[in-house]
Amino acid sequence: MTDSFETPSGKGMADENFPVGSFLIRPDLRRHVHTLYRFARAADDIADNPDLQPDDKVERLAQMGAIIQGAPGESPSAHLMRRSLDETGVTPQHCLDLLAAFTQDARKARYRDWSELLGYCFLSAAPIGRHLLDLHGEGPGCRPAADALCNALQVVNHLQDCGEDYRALDRVYLPTDDMAATGARFEDLAGDRLTPALRQVLDRVIRPLEGLLEECADIVRQVDDTRIALECQIIRNMCVRLTGRLKREDPLAARVTLSKPAAAGVAVGALLGGLWRRRARPAMPRMAMPS
Repeated sequence: MTDSFETPSGKGMADENFPVGSFLIRPDLRRHVHTLYRFARAADDIADNPDLQPDDKVERLAQMGAIIQGAPGESPSAHLMRRSLDETGVTPQHCLDLLAAFTQDARKARYRDWSELLGYCFLSAAPIGRHLLDLHGEGPGCRPAADALCNALQVVNHLQDCGEDYRALDRVYLPTDDMAATGARFEDLAGDRLTPALRQVLDRVIRPLEGLLEECADIVRQVDDTRIALECQIIRNMCVRLTGRLKREDPLAARVTLSKPAAAGVAVGALLGGLWRRRARPAMPRMAMPS
């Protein structure tokens, strides 16, 4: 393995379903949010690289983890993340949890049921929200809602990419129990449209996904910092909109996503609605950011 072991895919913040460190984030924290994204993107690119063997992926991800914990190594994104952690005092555990999820991706290609899939999301998605909450000095009260939001967004991504994940990596996040119950076949994910059985599988996954969205319905009132609360509201509204489209549309026929005008409309609606909902929120003391 070469010293420079990151394998960038070319994907960036503009390719995501959700805003990453938008203008709503406090200017002094925005670069730390971008650093977290670049770290997660670099690790994800390693896990999703079809040209690397699983053991090679695991080794590279382990080296990123070692750098996060202070060891030397050749991963620019991990070194920047380590510096950010030192500056902000945020625990490295969230980054290590993310690396555990990507290591799991390198070794595991099937998930038995919703519970197993959600366990994966608690490593691959929830740590992002937890890191951002810690970065903003938020207390533990809003963590369950943030976990639900991040996990819901991850499931939406899995449904959007179900065909691509199978074709490129033979990876299937749709629960195998649901596949078996409906008679769906894995090879059908390589097709250009959902079979009736696959449509049933998606519908079975969307039901608990909607439950996650209910769990985070009041997140804009639970988060103390107005800026990050409104960012959460925008992300949730986008996730709700995408979930509704996934109920009606076929992600094998065309990727289900929001156009820029549609995303802008959702964002404006979320901002106005979020500000109105926070008006009656009682004032709460702010926690200082760790130092």
